[in-house]
Amino acid sequence: MMKFGSGILAPLCKFSLNYGEVLLKDVKPGDFAKKPEGIDTNHPAFIYGHLAIYPERLLELIGKNELAQPDAKFVDLFAAGKPCLDDPNRAIYPAMDAILSRFRSRYEALLPVLAECKDEVFEKSNPNERMRDRFPTIGLACTFLVSGHMMMHFGQMSAWRRCVGLPSAM
Repeated sequence: MMKFGSGILAPLCKFSLNYGEVLLKDVKPGDFAKKPEGIDTNHPAFIYGHLAIYPERLLELIGKNELAQPDAKFVDLFAAGKPCLDDPNRAIYPAMDAILSRFRSRYEALLPVLAECKDEVFEKSNPNERMRDRFPTIGLACTFLVSGHMMMHFGQMSAWRRCVGLPSAM
């Protein structure tokens, strides 16, 4: 029998992360926090910064609070509902290297924990009341957060690439 964490969640998360890395091809640090002229869309700094706060939420969701390392600055800048601000002079958002370092390191910390987590954890009721009606179990919430949620934001990244004149990353 396939384990949920190692057989489903970890591979989905790796797949999403790999796509996120491909989308960074040809992105220059000076453009990382710029919006395309005349287009109100999320830029890479916001996309990767936003996604970088979710490993902590996933760790807390599966009961591994002691492994979570929330960064208050990232939460303040990138939480759901925060506006994505054009930052061509890089005065608001951390540098590309800092955002990507946090993004990569926190998912690297999460992946083995997801893979080793017991199926019983994923079968439990979702403790997040706001998400429970859409994702009644921890497993369904985790599945969304490592696949659908990430891919939705990577779709924004793909659109941003085209808006700034970059070719397909594929």
